[in-house]
Amino acid sequence: MRAPRLNSSLHIRLRSRLVLAAGLALVMISATSCGLFTDERRDTLEAFADAVNAGDVETAAAMTTDPDSAAEAIQASLDGMVTAGRTMSIGIEEDVAQTVTVWDLGEGRIAETVGEADFAETAEGMRLVWSPQLIDTRLEPGGRLVYSDLLDYDTPVVDRNDVPVMTWQTVTVVTLAAGAEASADSVASAVSDAAPTITGSSIREGMAEAEGQSYAVVTLREDAAAPIRDQLAAIEGVQLSEQGRLLTEDRALTTPVLRGLPDAWEETLRAEQGWSVIASNPDSFERIAGEDAGVVANVPTSLDLEYQQAAQAAVDGEGQPAAIVAIEPSTGGILAVAQNSAADSQGPISLTGLYAPGSTFKIVTTSAALNAGITSPDELLPCPGEATVEGRTIPNDEGFDLGQVPLHTAFARSCNTTQAMLAVQLEPEALTQTAESLGLGVDFDIPGLTTVTGSVPTTESGPARVEAAIGQGQVLASPFGMAVAVASLANDGTMIMPGLLEDEETTGDAEPAALPVSVVDAIREMMRETVSSGTATALADIAGLGGKTGTAEVGGAASNGWFVGIAGDIAFATFVEGGDSSAPAVAASGRFLRAVAQ
Repeated sequence: MRAPRLNSSLHIRLRSRLVLAAGLALVMISATSCGLFTDERRDTLEAFADAVNAGDVETAAAMTTDPDSAAEAIQASLDGMVTAGRTMSIGIEEDVAQTVTVWDLGEGRIAETVGEADFAETAEGMRLVWSPQLIDTRLEPGGRLVYSDLLDYDTPVVDRNDVPVMTWQTVTVVTLAAGAEASADSVASAVSDAAPTITGSSIREGMAEAEGQSYAVVTLREDAAAPIRDQLAAIEGVQLSEQGRLLTEDRALTTPVLRGLPDAWEETLRAEQGWSVIASNPDSFERIAGEDAGVVANVPTSLDLEYQQAAQAAVDGEGQPAAIVAIEPSTGGILAVAQNSAADSQGPISLTGLYAPGSTFKIVTTSAALNAGITSPDELLPCPGEATVEGRTIPNDEGFDLGQVPLHTAFARSCNTTQAMLAVQLEPEALTQTAESLGLGVDFDIPGLTTVTGSVPTTESGPARVEAAIGQGQVLASPFGMAVAVASLANDGTMIMPGLLEDEETTGDAEPAALPVSVVDAIREMMRETVSSGTATALADIAGLGGKTGTAEVGGAASNGWFVGIAGDIAFATFVEGGDSSAPAVAASGRFLRAVAQ
C-alpha cells in the first residue's frame, strides 16, 4: 500500500485559503490555583482568545510582548488552517495557563491544539510573553499550523490498456529574484539543453513584466534538473524549489485531451481523500490530527497510447494545421486526439474548431434522402459537371461529368450536382435532424473534456439548402464532431455517447432517434465503394475501410481537406486546414491506419 505524500515537496496538496470568519467565542475560566489567575491576567488572556476567535490578528498580537513577531506567526497559522470556524478557550491545568483551540474543519473534521501562556508586567500593562507555543506547544519559532488534504498522489492516469498516461512527478521550479537581471544569461545557458527556447532576453522580458517580483523562469522535470541543480544554485539570485505535479509519463506525448485530465484526476482522488493538521516547524513537522487517504488504484481513460502516438505521427507529417480524432464506436471511447504544432498555435481545433465539412457532409445528405424515400442506392441519377439548382450554380470538382449513374456511384465519386438536386427535395428540417441522429450538432457534457460538435441550421429550399447539401454555407463541424458522426454510423446509426474517463458518464442535450438500419447499411456500403473505386482509392489496401473525402472552400484561401472513415471498431475524422484538396487528409489517414494495423 502506498503512503500519501506530504506538503508540496513531500507530496501533500496544501490548501492556503484564509478564512477569517470565526465561530462564537467560548471562554472558559477554570478555578484559579495558587493565585495564577488575577483579574488582569485573566482579562489579558481572554482578550487574546476573543481576538483570535474573531480573526483580529493585530489585536491578538497587541496582547503579547512582541506584537510584530506574534502577528506574523498568528497570521501564518490562520493562513495554514482552512477552517469554517474556530473556538479558543482559556483555562488552567496543573497551575499552567492554557489556550485550547478547537478547529472545526467541516465534514466532521475536528482538530484541537493546546497552547501554554506566561505573563509579563510591562509599561503598557499585563502582556502575554510571546512564543508560538501560545498557539500550540508543538510549535517552534518560525513554525505554524497547517491543514492539508491528503490524496493518493501516486495514482496514475492510464490508457485503456493500463499503460500510464500521466503520473505525479517531482519538478524543480527555477525562479530568479527581483533585481537579479544580470544573472539572466547564466540561467538561460544552464537550462539551454532542457529548455532551448529560453534566452537571456526572454528572461529579462519576463522579469520586466513581473514588476519587481520574483520571476519563475522554468519548471524542470527531475531528470532535467538533476544534472544542472548545483550549477543553477551557484548563480546569484536563483531560487530552486521542488514541487509535485501531474505530468505526462512520456514527455513527448501531446494532445488537447491532457488539458482536462488533471482536474478529473484530482476529483477522483478526492472521493478517497484524507486530511491532516500538522505543526510545521522549520526543521520538522508533527501530525496533530487527521485521517489517512484511501488508495486509488488508477484513473482509467479510453485513450489508447498506441493509437495516440500513431495519430500524432500522422499529423506531424503535415506542414499545414492538421488533426485526427479517433473513437471506438462500440463503446464511444475516445481513442486518440492528435493535432500538429501548426494547429496547436490556434488552440484545440481538433475538439472545438468549427469548419465547413465539405463533401464529408454528403453522408448526412444522402442518409436524409434515403430516409425520406426520395431515392435508393441503385437509382440512376444525373451527375452533370455543373448544375444550377434553386438559383445556385454548383460545379463538380474540375467539372467532371458522369452522366446518369446509380446513387452509390455518385456518392463514391462525390458528385456535388447530384447531392444538390436531392437536397432541394427534402423537408427544411431533414438535414438538421439527420445530422443530430449522428450526434452532429449535439452538445455533449463529457467529464474531463470540452468539445463542440458543430452546427447544422434548418434551411428552407433555396441556395442555402443547396450549399448545405455539400457541407458549405452555414453548416459547420469540428473534427471531433465528424468523428462522432461516423462513429454513430458504425454504431448501427444510433448516436454514440463519446467518453474519455472510463468511470464517468457522458450526457447530451438531445436524444435523437436512430437512423434506420437499411439507411446505415447503404451508406456504409457507399463509403466502402469510395475507397475501392471512388475518391479515396489511395487507401484501397486497408482492409474493410470505408470513408468519405471532403474539400471545403474557404473564401480567399486554399480549401480545407477532410477524410472521415470507419475501419473495424475505429471511426475517425482527419482534417487538414489549407490542404487545397482532400489528398493530404487521405494521406494522413493512411499513415495513421497503417501504423495501428501493424
